[in-house]
Amino acid sequence: MYLRKKRRPVSEINVVPYIDVMLVLLIIFMATAPLITHGVKVELPKMEQSELVDTKGEPPIIASIDADGKYYVSANPDPEEALEAAEVVAIIQMQLEKSPKTPVMIKGSGQVSYQEVLRLMDILRKSGVNEVGLMTESFED
Repeated sequence: MYLRKKRRPVSEINVVPYIDVMLVLLIIFMATAPLITHGVKVELPKMEQSELVDTKGEPPIIASIDADGKYYVSANPDPEEALEAAEVVAIIQMQLEKSPKTPVMIKGSGQVSYQEVLRLMDILRKSGVNEVGLMTESFED
């Protein structure tokens, strides 16, 4: 009589294919992440040295004004869409209702007059923003 040997089930998982898939996904995300940057291209004014603002782990709301005097807000669903002053107020008020501690920064082009930046500050103040930071770039040595 022929007796069969009992086969033991293999209790090991081959993880090599999972590692391969993970590495491919990592490469895809690393290649596409720089392409997903939102915002408006603004040439910031330059300073010798500027202070860093503590954002408390939250990304700040960035209100931008370009060389043409058009307003943009990073919290807008389409951050590259030019907005009117009333729309800027509405979007920022809505964001501050969700999280009142969110810092607000102004990203003004170096070609914009000082008056235009102050007008944007006034718009932000109407939105309920008490403190506003100004974004700059440092000089290249």
